[in-house]
Amino acid sequence: MSQLLQTPFLSSTTVLRLKSTSLRRTTTNNLIVRAKIREIFMPALSSTMTEGKIVSWIKSEGDKLSKGDSVVVVESDKADMDVETFYDGILAAIVVEEGGVAAVGSPIAFLAENEEDIELAKSKALSSSSSSSSSSSTPAPAPAPAIPVESSQPKKAAENVVAAAVSVVSKHPASEGGKRVIASPYAKKLAKELKVELGQIVGTGPLGRIVAKDVEAFAATGGSSGSVVEAAAEPVKTVAELGSVVPFTTMQNAVSRNMVESLAVPTFRVGYTITTDALDALYKKIKSKGVTMTALLAKATALALAKHPVINSSCRDGKSFTYNSSINIAVAVAIDGGLITPVLQDADKVDVYSLSRKWKELVDKARAKQLQPNEYTTGTFTLSNLGMFGVDRFDAILPPGTGAIMAVGTSQPTVVATKDGRIGTKNQMQVNVTADHRVIYGSDLALFLQTLSQIIEDPKDLTF
Repeated sequence: MSQLLQTPFLSSTTVLRLKSTSLRRTTTNNLIVRAKIREIFMPALSSTMTEGKIVSWIKSEGDKLSKGDSVVVVESDKADMDVETFYDGILAAIVVEEGGVAAVGSPIAFLAENEEDIELAKSKALSSSSSSSSSSSTPAPAPAPAIPVESSQPKKAAENVVAAAVSVVSKHPASEGGKRVIASPYAKKLAKELKVELGQIVGTGPLGRIVAKDVEAFAATGGSSGSVVEAAAEPVKTVAELGSVVPFTTMQNAVSRNMVESLAVPTFRVGYTITTDALDALYKKIKSKGVTMTALLAKATALALAKHPVINSSCRDGKSFTYNSSINIAVAVAIDGGLITPVLQDADKVDVYSLSRKWKELVDKARAKQLQPNEYTTGTFTLSNLGMFGVDRFDAILPPGTGAIMAVGTSQPTVVATKDGRIGTKNQMQVNVTADHRVIYGSDLALFLQTLSQIIEDPKDLTF
């Protein structure tokens, strides 16, 4: 969903101030404003966003804009979004270039009503940029020292560049073997217009992300292989350089703030062992129909929450709590540069087949940084699953504003003793729930986990 740039009239008092030099009197004695300069602010794209990063400018300085045109792609703390303009005019001056960061509400560009006002807009942009620079007391970090390259190995370095180019074509960081391509919204739109295959383009954005200039460069060369080698000749950024200091990304900053906020909540943890033989058998039976294990776990959890609504409640002010009317299961997903929790809304009411389709859609959007705010901010209970990595148990940190989060470990064969004294093996998994002790108590979690165990060990209700 595109967001709109709010661009009110400007003056030194944030409203339009009429000056004698800005007015001319007609024969009908009407006052007409000659100069209308609008400030384009960094929009707030989510409730937790405090600053945004300019991914790419869709329009350039001097371009004429119409109301509703997409102007810029902004990276918020969770996603990238196309941002539109409210007004007609000319994009006179860009204050924050691509890759730059600005606080929510601060100017990122200036819009002029007509060509006569462009110079005035540019002067306002210059003064705005100067005042912003002078008000910042934080010294700029020292540039990283260049890494010397042995002059006696130019041939080997060239060979490495070509090899890197071939490697990037076959599987660059933005493609995961050709199954998925990570690109900015404008890059995708531009590729469609230019009839360019994104899977053939080498991304130069963060972690190999394809941006608009990559598409334009590829299209300009006609998609020849030579363009790939040329792109690969750019300095290659290593994933991690030992001893280097790497600043947080916008998303990592948001995660950091949330984790610190979590420390203010008094939490406790309860673990439980659940036998998964029946769930595993059901999964093998319906996996071919597109059902995912995540959807099965989310459905089972939602059905258990329906019987224990206090586990699905939330306390935000420390003085009251809310029984949430919907059961929305947020599931933690690791993506490039951070963590996000796409939400399966009304998971107790939606069938597991629809949940699986929705989950796949959400994961694709999350990894492409295209989730809308309502798709990651509306969770009432969170699942964090590390079982696919062989982790048998772990504790999760409670997300602010929710009552509980459940950490799910791997299901593995375990030697157990039956009630009649016999020894056998069963597939079992460990789950640990972290809960807000201001609202949820030990007995509440114990009863919830008993119900969840019963549903998973007899999963007949999961496919209805």
